[in-house]
Amino acid sequence: MKVQSIREFNLQREVEYGTPEQNKAVKQIVADIKQEGDAALLRYTEQFDGAALTPAQLRVTAEELQAAYSRVEESFVTAIRAAAVNIRAFHARQKRSSWMDLQPDGTILGQIIRPLKRVGVYVPGGKAAYPSSVLMNVIPAQIAGVPEIVMVTPPSTGGKDGIDPYILVAAAEAGVSEVYRVGGAQAIAALAFGTESIAPVDKICGPGNIYVALAKREVYGAVDIDSIAGPSEIVVLADETAEPAYIAADLLSQAEHDEMASAILVTPSQSLGEAVAAEVERQLQELPREAIARASVESYGAIIVVDSMKEGISVVNRLAPEHLEIVVEDPMGLLGSIENAGAIFLGPYSSEPVGDYFAGPNHIIPTNGTARFSSPVDVDDFIKKSSLIYYSKEALLRDGATIIELARREGLEGHARAIEIRLENEAKGGEEHGE
Repeated sequence: MKVQSIREFNLQREVEYGTPEQNKAVKQIVADIKQEGDAALLRYTEQFDGAALTPAQLRVTAEELQAAYSRVEESFVTAIRAAAVNIRAFHARQKRSSWMDLQPDGTILGQIIRPLKRVGVYVPGGKAAYPSSVLMNVIPAQIAGVPEIVMVTPPSTGGKDGIDPYILVAAAEAGVSEVYRVGGAQAIAALAFGTESIAPVDKICGPGNIYVALAKREVYGAVDIDSIAGPSEIVVLADETAEPAYIAADLLSQAEHDEMASAILVTPSQSLGEAVAAEVERQLQELPREAIARASVESYGAIIVVDSMKEGISVVNRLAPEHLEIVVEDPMGLLGSIENAGAIFLGPYSSEPVGDYFAGPNHIIPTNGTARFSSPVDVDDFIKKSSLIYYSKEALLRDGATIIELARREGLEGHARAIEIRLENEAKGGEEHGE
């Protein structure tokens, strides 16, 4: 990785959201699934995944889910269960309740919170298996009270035959029984519009490749989506007290995700920057996914030397990273200055994978600078809210003229008359009774 000053670095990261050809292909896939249903879904599954399926083979059976346990280590089952406990406990604290407020005049105002009825979860399977993503999508939905959770994942994980058993075990442990072996843009379209075999959902969550991202953007409006996820990213803000080997390892933990992943160190210490650069090169040579990680750090990685920690914080806030590690002598002292970050990891032992897998917070986090205005997936992503208004006669008589004034100033006479007719009727009633 190159050590450079802030004046040499472009803080604006631009990620291409698909070529014209990719966008055109996704639009066609979505249109075909919407019109043809299962026929198009099966055709694209064979074309892109090499899996020739019948409609009856789309759904993963309960027996397959159970059989997957025999293909994974007991230690994995223990680990996934321990992670689920932490994830469930963290997200349980996010749950909110409906509320009502009774006014002295009899008016009732409130908010009704209901879970979405049916949610689709996309679990990627292109370059690697991500069983942890199953938990991060499903558990918040369960806590929100979503009664129907359906999962889709490519029929061949990582280019191997069949769905990775670790994904299936994670689904079973999370309590998902409706799983389909379809992936890519065709799976997103099937979730959005439904086919003969897959009922449509209200919302689609989960990361995927560029075709999945473009398909989510294409179907948004027909259904809700969590986000259009870009490549993973990490920024480490560190001072001279940081251990270079730790920093290098954490940078590479994100770089190995994808050639377009971004791993950046921001530091006022030139010596730390040079030591981390050397460590990155050393550790790269020992990394199984070296080719991917090396492409990432060479194209999107950087070690930025700033003049001061204050300038470093400014850089972080402009980057608005998905993951931010603060590895300085007093990390809590800097926390209040951080405005934009999806997840914040404090201190040398809060390595990013701690959050990715086990601590409890969600690892589906805003990317590509969108942490400026969006948040990690949480329980609120799986609920909808209705406002409740019960206006008493006393309140309407009191406020009616004010409401009429506002309506007429907007030129909406029908709105004004809807209130006026009630006021006039109540006035006549009062006169008839000699009031």
